[in-house]
Amino acid sequence: MPDRIAIWLLLIALGGCGSKPADLPDPGQWRVINYWAIWCTPCRTEIPELNTLHQETPLRVFGVNFEGQTGDKLAAQAAELGITFPLLELDPGPSLGQARPRVLPTTWLVNPEGVVTDTLVGPQTQASILRVWEARRSESLQTSRPGPLPEGP
Repeated sequence: MPDRIAIWLLLIALGGCGSKPADLPDPGQWRVINYWAIWCTPCRTEIPELNTLHQETPLRVFGVNFEGQTGDKLAAQAAELGITFPLLELDPGPSLGQARPRVLPTTWLVNPEGVVTDTLVGPQTQASILRVWEARRSESLQTSRPGPLPEGP
């Protein structure tokens, strides 16, 4: 029984009680979270696409170093890969209710409410991410439209 209590307390400490929106920059915006590593060849291929996506579209791109690098080491690796979009030093996965990716690169599309709508595995292009975003944005616009007004007497 004490083991169950210890596990329960650990889960609360790690995950918190209840759900709350993720603490991501640019709340209320569609965001792209990309997991990358310096040794990941497909990551190197997609970085220029993600840079362009961040600079030329309404989507906000954020990078997460798969190995958890921070500070000067993170900055040096990002410079080596030519990353120009912002980097998150803390993995947002737990606050988004997502497990750590097992395959790189992995990219999450996060809606304005802070919910991961899609997990894209493998190298992405600006066009591939925009296709998914347009589909999800269209779906959310359709579900948020009010229904027809009732006809009067």
